[in-house]
Amino acid sequence: MPQVLSKLTSIPVTHAAENEPIQMNHIYVAPPDHHLLLEADHMRVTHGPKENHFRPAIDPLFRSAAYAYSNRVIGVILSGALDDGTAGLWAIKAYGGMALVQDPKEALVSAMPESAIRQVAIDAIAPIAQLAPLLIQLVGQEVAPKPSIAMHEDEKTKTEIAIAAEDTALGLTMAQFGQFSAYACPDCHGVLVKITEGPLIRYRCHTGHAYSADALLASVTGKIEESLYSALRGMDERVMLLNQLGDQFAAANQPRQAALYFRLAQADQQGSELLRQAVRVHPALKPESLDDQRPDSDGIEPVHAALQ
Repeated sequence: MPQVLSKLTSIPVTHAAENEPIQMNHIYVAPPDHHLLLEADHMRVTHGPKENHFRPAIDPLFRSAAYAYSNRVIGVILSGALDDGTAGLWAIKAYGGMALVQDPKEALVSAMPESAIRQVAIDAIAPIAQLAPLLIQLVGQEVAPKPSIAMHEDEKTKTEIAIAAEDTALGLTMAQFGQFSAYACPDCHGVLVKITEGPLIRYRCHTGHAYSADALLASVTGKIEESLYSALRGMDERVMLLNQLGDQFAAANQPRQAALYFRLAQADQQGSELLRQAVRVHPALKPESLDDQRPDSDGIEPVHAALQ
């Protein structure tokens, strides 16, 4: 990624390094398979638990930036699938920062901008060509006063950053910040704690894996599909084996045994066809099929009127 971005700008672009000081006029990219976290004057590069099945993920980066820099943070959400970044953007706003979002109508994949717009008080929605000038304008303005953060919320943010930073020796748990749910973590099968932030609902297990509601739905749906195909494969293999055994008994001049195995194979074949129909219908249960039922962003002013 740094090599690609370097072709588009004269500003230095590099992968961030553990404990590297933050320099002005420099673009930092999270290394593959590592979270990028910000502290007061340097960066952390960690191999903490995945969030929304991603590492690096946007949420821990935004969350750490909000905790370290409070009202001096501007978070930007661009094109992308599902909703990584929405919870992090919520944290930025809670700590007094600003939230900008690419206009979903021009996004190649509109899910991430739409999720942020639905659940976070966005300061500006603009085409991507307008976001860079807007950022330049905003960094030259005086920042808003720091908001008062409840101790409970501040401790929750601190704990989630520590989880992303792999501080597992501290015996960190999210149980005190939410309610135990009836759901199991798709990655480690531990119990998920339900965390509510305004309209946002998300989940985290005791191991540290984190999911938005949409990411959890996508994962559960994928597991169902995987299970259906596994069952279908098993039934098809059983039908083939029963027919093979029936052929062997028929060749051995044992017609009654052969007929028994052929009947069993026929019954299983009918069951297999029913399951195959369920597999064909199953894609309608995927999260993508819900998009048409969600409110769009037509009612939100696509220019940065809130900043004028």
